[in-house]
Amino acid sequence: MALTRRIIPCLDLKDGRVVKGCHFVDLKDAGDPVALAKRYNEQGADEVVFLDITASREQRGTIIDVIQRAADQLFLPLTVGGGIRTLEDIQQILRAGADKVSINTSAVNDPDLITRAAARFGTQCIVVAVDVRRTPSPLKGGTPVALPDGGTCGYEVVTYGGTKPTGLDAIRWAKEAERRGAGEILLTSMETDGTRNGFDIPITRAISENVGIPVVASGGVGTLEHFYEGFALGKADACLAASVFHYGEFTVRQVKEYLAGRGIPVRQ
Repeated sequence: MALTRRIIPCLDLKDGRVVKGCHFVDLKDAGDPVALAKRYNEQGADEVVFLDITASREQRGTIIDVIQRAADQLFLPLTVGGGIRTLEDIQQILRAGADKVSINTSAVNDPDLITRAAARFGTQCIVVAVDVRRTPSPLKGGTPVALPDGGTCGYEVVTYGGTKPTGLDAIRWAKEAERRGAGEILLTSMETDGTRNGFDIPITRAISENVGIPVVASGGVGTLEHFYEGFALGKADACLAASVFHYGEFTVRQVKEYLAGRGIPVRQ
């Protein structure tokens, strides 16, 4: 039996509330995260991601409260990311009821955090979020990525919401994250994030083909076709989206029915 592909709504949190915006600007309140997550649970979501976009230490108490309320009422895996810097942060979030944590900037700044976290909590709990930006050519020692027009380019890992270049080749970093014990890669391309023009297929496919752990495609969904492309062309194991679900353009069930009709195995 083919492995089923996952559909994952993502909820951005600020001060314990879900917010909507574009590139973290013009944020508008979108309601209670637990109520929204329950709606997605009822629609058949495979997982839910909570992302604390303020990611500051003083907000930690609020997000812990949200995780505890969600864990009490949801029957699907919960991943939490944002501002996680230490093993103690991870332990606190998992104890509150999260199933996985997503680490990004802290993993780039201290790659050994992945190793330590995987050893202590298990690889199944550790998601490494990889934010990337396209470069005209591969970074030194990097892997060229094929483009649809027949050309190639490179991809650089960026941190701090896509604002800080790191000099890291995206494929090389994804492979290192896997080697250090990451159980999953959450890939967001700054080229497509917020555009609603679809996932960045070239880098999604390249990373999916270069690692042996699941890759979650993120950034750019605007149509049902885009979900299909993420799986069929990008070879992703899961597709994550936010605004198309929050604005009610599609339900998770509609997405799954569409994918099933096009031959993508999903859990109904």
